[in-house]
Amino acid sequence: MIDNCQEQSSIAGVVDRGETQTAPADVLMILTGETDTLLASGRITRLKILLEAPRAILIAIVWVVLALLTLWASAALYIDCRITSLRTPLTLIYISGVVAIFVKRRRFAWVAVAYLLGFCSVLAWWLTLKPSNNKNWRPDVGRTAWAEVDGDRVTIHNLRNCNYRAEDDYSDCWGDRTLLLSQIRAVDLFVTNWGIRFVSHPILSFQFGDNNHIAFSIEARYKVGQTYSTVLGCFRQYELIFVTADERDVIRLRTNYRKGEEVSMYRFQEAPEVARAMFLTYVANLNALKDHPEWYNEVTRNCTTTLDRQLGEDVHNTHPWNYRVLLNGTLDELLYERGRLVTGGLPFPELKQREHINAAARAANESPDFSSLIRAGRIGF
Repeated sequence: MIDNCQEQSSIAGVVDRGETQTAPADVLMILTGETDTLLASGRITRLKILLEAPRAILIAIVWVVLALLTLWASAALYIDCRITSLRTPLTLIYISGVVAIFVKRRRFAWVAVAYLLGFCSVLAWWLTLKPSNNKNWRPDVGRTAWAEVDGDRVTIHNLRNCNYRAEDDYSDCWGDRTLLLSQIRAVDLFVTNWGIRFVSHPILSFQFGDNNHIAFSIEARYKVGQTYSTVLGCFRQYELIFVTADERDVIRLRTNYRKGEEVSMYRFQEAPEVARAMFLTYVANLNALKDHPEWYNEVTRNCTTTLDRQLGEDVHNTHPWNYRVLLNGTLDELLYERGRLVTGGLPFPELKQREHINAAARAANESPDFSSLIRAGRIGF
């Protein structure tokens, strides 16, 4: 009888008046299943454990979220603060404030509010950082392409077609080229891989007439001295650029001069009118970047996610979003499964092997027929 009354009192305390919060150590023991230890200690009843378990799980989830937000805010201060001498002091002040709030905490709700306010303050500052086209760029991304469309005629300015002697030794990069939209016959996909299953780089190339190809590669734009970092790509360190190039530049660079890059090439199933719509989507975006630069972002504005929705509309894609658009190392396999590629009836592993072009590209090298030679004998060409 006495035990029953005590349990009823416990229920009333929890439900009616909001009993004193379970200590963080007790929450941890509930989450780790050490309920027998808690019961033996006399600090908590079995009924209260049942009532507190969902709350303990929720608190744990909130702590994880707050920890991630705090980590991001600290990294943003250190990485993106434009005054180098202030990076370390500002980051240390922020982290010290977080630690002080945690040590002196009275109620979990106030701690959560304080952490969220700190995060929102950093986020508000971070969103004020504006991209620019006027920086000390590396020569290979020193200019941004743009295009003039006049009816059927399109003129691409700052088309890149470098004369390479080595990966970092090149000259004579920039020129203009005039093309007719009515001559677009097809669109091809190049996929560059470094041997990492979940990472690749897609390039789309549009065929005009018999042997004129314009390739688009969406990339991070590097300043002099910069190289790519996945971590830095999550912050505001790189602007976005649509490299618009001859295949003898943007494809040959990867097959003939860079180390460890394997390139496969596929023909899309799309009809010429769909290919034209896709080409104009690229043109609209590179023209927008000319006057309104944007930040590159490893997740939201990268080589696949930047135009995923717009190109999906062009090809009338009805499939739901797939994680392989973001973790894009098997993007070509995803497109194969969706019937977007010309396959010749081959299973995907055999098709990928047949469409590997590194050897053919090295053999073609500086030939003016580079694009034709790398396509000779391939499926769909």
